Amino acid sequence: MRSSTFVRALPAAVTAVLALTAGQAVAAPASAAPAEHTAAARVVTYDASGAAEFKDAVIKGAAVWNESVVNVQLKPATSGQRANVRIIADDGWPRTASTGLGSGTIYFGRQAVDEGHNTVRISSHELGHILGLPDRKPGPCSSLMSGASAGTSCTNAYPNAAEKAEVEGDFGLAGAAALGARTFRD
Repeated sequence: MRSSTFVRALPAAVTAVLALTAGQAVAAPASAAPAEHTAAARVVTYDASGAAEFKDAVIKGAAVWNESVVNVQLKPATSGQRANVRIIADDGWPRTASTGLGSGTIYFGRQAVDEGHNTVRISSHELGHILGLPDRKPGPCSSLMSGASAGTSCTNAYPNAAEKAEVEGDFGLAGAAALGARTFRD
């Protein structure tokens, strides 16, 4: 069997490695970063060209997430690059059609803005759906994913610790299966 050949060869391989290092353990330099921060963050690109008057809010919402997590970063797509996420302004209620973890379409609906909801909070909330977070309603203003249930006076655009941890976990697992397509309507 192939596995028994491997087991018999293992002591010889260990001996060879020890001989090459003169029996000394080799440690990483003290300045080396922890393993969880050595891998590059996954980049999710977005196209806000269809966001109309909400383009600045989208940029600010992406910046909120970029400040809040390290395992994924939201970046504008370059000219000619196909974006993972499209943002489109429309007259309905804000909603996200996710096609998987880190991809989909955000419809930045004017209806919530007309009712007095904060545009940067809407942007951060909908980007949270793209990053795999579900709605958590009803909820307090401290929960970004509580969305409109926090009321029009809520301007908090930042994810709380649990929301950050969930996104970090989803994007931190090497080879993690992508979340399936889902539609979120705030």
